[in-house]
Amino acid sequence: MKNPYQILIIGGGTAGIMVAAQLKKQQASLSIAIIEPSETHYYQAAFTLVGAGTYAMSKTKRSEASLIPSGVVWIKDRATVLFPDENKVVTEKSGSIGYDYLVVAPGLVYDLSLIDGLEDALNNGVACSNYINPEYTWKCLQNFKGGNAIFTQPATPIKCGGAPQKAMYLAADYFRRKGISDKTNVVFATPGTVIFGVKSVADTLMRVIDRYKVNLRLYHTPVKIDADKRLVYFKDATPDDKKAGLLTIPGATLTADNLLAVPFDFLHLAPPQTAPEFILKSDLCNETGWLDVDINSLQHKKYDNVFGLGDVAGLPTAKTGAAVRKQAPVVVDNILNLLSNKPANNKGYEGYSSCPLVTGYGKMVLAEFNYKNEFTPDPMLKYMLVNNSDKEHWRLWLLKKYGLPYLYWNKMMKGEM
Repeated sequence: MKNPYQILIIGGGTAGIMVAAQLKKQQASLSIAIIEPSETHYYQAAFTLVGAGTYAMSKTKRSEASLIPSGVVWIKDRATVLFPDENKVVTEKSGSIGYDYLVVAPGLVYDLSLIDGLEDALNNGVACSNYINPEYTWKCLQNFKGGNAIFTQPATPIKCGGAPQKAMYLAADYFRRKGISDKTNVVFATPGTVIFGVKSVADTLMRVIDRYKVNLRLYHTPVKIDADKRLVYFKDATPDDKKAGLLTIPGATLTADNLLAVPFDFLHLAPPQTAPEFILKSDLCNETGWLDVDINSLQHKKYDNVFGLGDVAGLPTAKTGAAVRKQAPVVVDNILNLLSNKPANNKGYEGYSSCPLVTGYGKMVLAEFNYKNEFTPDPMLKYMLVNNSDKEHWRLWLLKKYGLPYLYWNKMMKGEM
């Protein structure tokens, strides 16, 4: 029996819409469907700016229906089980759906249970997160009067790995403008061993950290939050030879089980993140719980007619929309090759990702890099008179606030870049 769709896409986010739009542009006759339960599509890259009071949340939203490419079927449903051996996807309401080729791009999900007490802290408004409610982050910033302002992130991979520190830089700048920096202790605690993987960018960021007098805590993983006592607990894996130069955190104590207990007056964090459950329970994920695809062709390692991209893909690079922009054309090309009985031999994705690191109001660094953590700036930046995008620049701020949203809605979502 012929499958109802030549190409079935799971996920109507950045990756799913881009692949569908580009496929339709190249071959309008293709039978394509997108499985996506959400009615609203968010431009999440602007959440950092919303959380700092410099971008309207309403501008980050579009209806999902307005973005589904013409001629593509929108199955407003949720994928629940994958049967790649049978070329079918089971959904919550629509039953089983067959396909010739499957594109897996559902994004990731937040698992608050991975940090003890996190859900309680968020639900009670004791902690905030730009990932979940950036408008509430802005409210918390406005209400903050001084004390310990803690910014942290989990040990799991997260979408836009630079987002937690971007929130911290903007907050530190806001505290300075508000005149409360002298009674504020800004702490950035991360499980990472460096502030950023690209050296030239990291050098710039360390100067920014010094400028704001941030207490940087590498090797620190948040494991528990006590919302009632307003304490956040960290597992500290700092090597002994690096502990000597650490600044003290006011009120911090060591617990009996060797955790660092830090009192906070403001707490912002990225929630732990994992692949969706239907991916974790399928034959498609790797040993680390992410979609098991070839890192260059984005073709699944076991199933030749399955491709994956975006945040769910098990790729050793940052999970960003910019990465998707380079991944989508490779997936599209490989699917069109297979449809023409040619091999899926496009291995052109080399790990490109980009992180627009906002370092204050009106300042930004643009980190562009590949699998080797090599700095790979877009040559087009020179037309913006930006010759060193690994340094802070006001023109990059304009790109972040105005240029990138325009390109996202009007070019990327229409399959034009």
